[in-house]
Amino acid sequence: MTAALAESYAFCRKLARARAKNFYYSFLLLDGPRRNALCAIYAFMRHCDDLSDDARKQTAEAFREWRQEMEAALDGRYGPNALWPAFADAVSRYGVPRQYFHDMIDGVSSDLEFQPVETFQQLYEYCYRVASVVGLTVVRVLGFHSPEALPLAEKCGVAFQLTNILRDVREDYDNGRVYLPAEDLRRFGVASSAFAAPIPSEAVRRLLAFEAERARSYYEESLPLLDLVEPRGQPMLWALIETYRRLLDRIEASGFDVLRRRVSVPLPEKLWILAQARLNRRKRPLPPAA
Repeated sequence: MTAALAESYAFCRKLARARAKNFYYSFLLLDGPRRNALCAIYAFMRHCDDLSDDARKQTAEAFREWRQEMEAALDGRYGPNALWPAFADAVSRYGVPRQYFHDMIDGVSSDLEFQPVETFQQLYEYCYRVASVVGLTVVRVLGFHSPEALPLAEKCGVAFQLTNILRDVREDYDNGRVYLPAEDLRRFGVASSAFAAPIPSEAVRRLLAFEAERARSYYEESLPLLDLVEPRGQPMLWALIETYRRLLDRIEASGFDVLRRRVSVPLPEKLWILAQARLNRRKRPLPPAA
């Protein structure tokens, strides 16, 4: 590894440690090269999100430039951004298709001119672009021994994003975005303005419970993925799924109290999950609900 590449990986590790939260702790279960790769890929994804969230940079031109920088980096022309050498090395080393990153840019940049989500199919397509491609990338880095792993990783990503949408429904509403399908809001008699209230109405709770069950079904469908990745990657994947599954559990246990606070998995619980994974005391991430 050249000095420049080592410095780039160090930059990506530092960024992931500071900002990855749910992801970073699971990265610690990997060997050095794979941990480095996921930190580099996370740094790319983090920058995509930052472009979308920073009002000063919310322009289609910013995303066009970012896409051009990515293509140049993957062709060996890195430019000044410290993440590019590590990102390009990780993508090449683990054979991650470039299209995944184009899909992610498409998904995140779609928030610049947000269009109301009418159907779950539209939401699924959005979840694929911003989250399923993450799952597909992760299994490429971990290694897998059956092509069946890829559609399962896609479903796992959808489960993660649905969980995020439930957690962030108020924050997204305040930013002018309602990701829950309009067809579901009509089904439960919920106006989008109901997300402005500090306490969810009974209709909102029923809607969110419906979406939570949908997320849970995608977790359940993706369960076989754990047995399809290489054994060295299974503890990391289990820890990541378990962390998100517990986030969904906490959202449900709160009575969907997500309009006035941000539900999260506490750090001690994340560390406990990490310890269980490291000690190989893993259970299936979604036991039957009580």
